[in-house]
Amino acid sequence: MPDNPFKKKSKNHFELLYNMLLDAIPSSVLMVDEKLHVVSVNQNFLLKSQRSNANTVGRPLWEVFPTVILENTGLEERIRNVFRSGSPVNGQKMTYRAPGVPIRIYYYSILPIPTNQIMLLMEDVTEQVRLSEEVRRVERHLASVVESASDIVLSTDIEGRILTWNSAAEKLSGLSSHEVHGRYFFEFCDTTQKQPVRLIFMRMKNSNESHTTEFHLLTPNNGGSILISWVFSPMKDDYGQTVGTVVVGRDLAERRKLELQLRQSQKLTALGVMAGGIAHEIRNPLAVCSSAAQFLLEDNITAEFHKECSKKIQANIQKASAIIENLLRFARSSLDTEMVEVELNAVLKETIDLVSNQAKVQKIQILLPMQKKYILVSGVSGLLQQVFMNIFLNAINAMPEGGVLRIVVDTFEDRVVVRISDTGIGIPSGELDKIFDPFHTSSPVGQGTGLGLSICYSIIQQHLGSIQAESRYGEGATIIVTLPLL
Repeated sequence: MPDNPFKKKSKNHFELLYNMLLDAIPSSVLMVDEKLHVVSVNQNFLLKSQRSNANTVGRPLWEVFPTVILENTGLEERIRNVFRSGSPVNGQKMTYRAPGVPIRIYYYSILPIPTNQIMLLMEDVTEQVRLSEEVRRVERHLASVVESASDIVLSTDIEGRILTWNSAAEKLSGLSSHEVHGRYFFEFCDTTQKQPVRLIFMRMKNSNESHTTEFHLLTPNNGGSILISWVFSPMKDDYGQTVGTVVVGRDLAERRKLELQLRQSQKLTALGVMAGGIAHEIRNPLAVCSSAAQFLLEDNITAEFHKECSKKIQANIQKASAIIENLLRFARSSLDTEMVEVELNAVLKETIDLVSNQAKVQKIQILLPMQKKYILVSGVSGLLQQVFMNIFLNAINAMPEGGVLRIVVDTFEDRVVVRISDTGIGIPSGELDKIFDPFHTSSPVGQGTGLGLSICYSIIQQHLGSIQAESRYGEGATIIVTLPLL
């Protein structure tokens, strides 16, 4: 009986469709019979193995795969077991290397087919493995960076529960990562800061900006607390959603110690500048005391004149003592840096008293309109006095031929602004944005450290305020200090 051309055409169409589907599979596919001969293979396998269809189809597996792979994977025996049991084998690893190409890593599965064949399906995972290893390497590197940091580095979830806690945090706090994991970060803040820290974490949920603050970290195992400068930054996922917070903290003990040394050094510099005026001011009461004492040594003075000389000696000794007391109070180290209620007008008046002698010597008039109301700020009186002392002395030095130093104090809803103006030579426009930089000075070599205004900037920042300068060269300068009202 002659062949049916329609059946032959249908068979060819089926084989063509079968081959197209086989080649469309992105994995390597081999069909193997019970004799372990390759029945068919797709293009993906031929491409990966650099073989042709002619020298692959009909060949036994030991000619298609390198012997070392068959021995290491037991592939032939696994295929025979599938033929016997009818149960598939899934997710086995195979490392394959064709001649002249790099090593490839596969995961293979052996699937029984009803046509008394099995399908060997091999998925190339070389790139996934390489990327996974790269990800692990990056993760190890980042973990090493965090663990090697001398600053506290920790992360929390969106509610503020601690997830990671690096070695520096363990060392400074005395608390291990195990002890703090899952606990709220604010539990380790001092009592006054618990609520503000909670608010910070609430803001982090909908914020793209970092938040900087300072407060003490409790160290229960060490029996105290340490002052830390903190930076809170929102942690985002791939979709830009906030999933937590990264917190970095730096121990301020050494920095505070250095700042204290710089401030004390600057105080001594300021005292040196004031020495001429103060010496002149002390000589006056001493001269009066000396003259009165000489009169008292005479025998023929009246009782009334004797009493008058004694009063003058006492009054001028008290005047000299007050000058010396002011100097000592200013020169004394500011060991106490706790923020307390400070009356700003009192600070300004005390500071003016200290520089008034130098101002008189240089024929400078100091103008401070009287304030009827108290102006209360939160701060450290000694540090604020140092700020105004540096600004006043800079203004006095800018008026060697005399002039006017004017202090104007204005209050607004939530802040106080102190404007300190002089009629000196002013600040060149190119220098105006540099005057708060450390070691920047216009004084001759040996006559200025360049630290005065930079220290002022640091102190005002510590008081949550701001400081800026306005000037036109030849028309004087104005320093503006802004502080939050208490």
